[in-house]
Amino acid sequence: MTDDLLGRHRAVLPDWLALYYEEPIEITHGEGRHVWDSHGNRYLDFFGGILTTMTAHALPEITKAVSEQAGRILHSSTLYLNRPMVELAERIAQLSGIPNARVFFTTSGTEANDTALLLATTYRRSNTVLAMRNSYHGRSFSAVGITGNRSWSPTSLSPLQTLYVHGGVRSRGPFAHLDDQGFIEACVDDLTDLLGHTRPPAALIAEPIQGVGGFTSPPDGLYAAFREVLQERGILWISDEVQTGWGRTGEHFWGWQAHGQSGPPDMLTFAKGIGNGMSIGGVVARAEIMNCLDANSISTFGGTQITMAAGLANLNYLLEHDLQGNARRVGGMLIERLRAVAAQVPAVREVRGRGLMIGIELARPGTDEAYPEAASAVLEAAREGGLLIGKGGGHDTSALRIAPPLSLNVAEAEEGAAILERALRSIQ
Repeated sequence: MTDDLLGRHRAVLPDWLALYYEEPIEITHGEGRHVWDSHGNRYLDFFGGILTTMTAHALPEITKAVSEQAGRILHSSTLYLNRPMVELAERIAQLSGIPNARVFFTTSGTEANDTALLLATTYRRSNTVLAMRNSYHGRSFSAVGITGNRSWSPTSLSPLQTLYVHGGVRSRGPFAHLDDQGFIEACVDDLTDLLGHTRPPAALIAEPIQGVGGFTSPPDGLYAAFREVLQERGILWISDEVQTGWGRTGEHFWGWQAHGQSGPPDMLTFAKGIGNGMSIGGVVARAEIMNCLDANSISTFGGTQITMAAGLANLNYLLEHDLQGNARRVGGMLIERLRAVAAQVPAVREVRGRGLMIGIELARPGTDEAYPEAASAVLEAAREGGLLIGKGGGHDTSALRIAPPLSLNVAEAEEGAAILERALRSIQ
């Protein structure tokens, strides 16, 4: 029983381990874009286990690859040659756009970002890092230290000195009133001024679209403009693609490509969707950066054979079925549909996003004040209507997060939009 499971959960797991819903649900199985709970209720899944079930639930091509690999060997560590790891690394290096790329696999986005920080600070001999306000990069000690979102930052202690930069949120902050070009210029001026008051940092780490921050993003070209300033000083650019990678934004395979006028980043990190539920993360970096460590290292679980088999099958399916194109087409339709609904709901401040990465920010009607109670109410109403979504945001968690599997079809998008419309109207 779910109630008994909830009691057992509370008895042995941390109080800070968040659960959705006043009556939390246990998801027992899934198929395609749908999941079922332990009471037999069926839901259209618009969150994919936090953007992780990227392709589909129980996709035969992936389950077959995992099953076949499990019948051979599950794991051997990086101390031995590993064919699936090499094959997936070759594919990702080529797709990354980073010249002379090297790939290191981890088990999560947190660990990937932690590794990127280790590489950047070692390569640059500096423990100062630039990060964006409203950002989120993981739950490790170093990743929390560069997270610019109070809701997900439980301590100010850190091995790093972090300087926070303007620009990750277009519609809030001191430059929100400017047009896009003015916004970029003001953020660049602020960055340049900041760098004039500190010793040169190791790197800027930034999400092209801020995930936990509520799917916010700057105008296209901001990070290209930042890159020019950074390159003059030898500062690295790390693109955190944990949520934006693999074509989710529709227009681009990687989020950095919306800011690619000055070329690819020095490093990118990835995780979540590439494993379609299996634990895969990683870092791609130029060889001289990746190879800068002068001590031994291994990864016990990063690159293990069964996760690599899943990643290869998932990536093949994604590319062969043009799921990036599907995200662009179906996501574009879904955003327009939601904007039409939002125009009739005073509590909706903004509908934003790209492809199948859509945020709906709520505010108290007639104000810009955060409205977390409304976000929670819509989350509950959507679940009651048969739809699972997420929430986030840097202003008291007032944004709804919509990120279905990239194979979502038009009929499912329409169904989800109709449920969301009813849920949004219920808070008026």
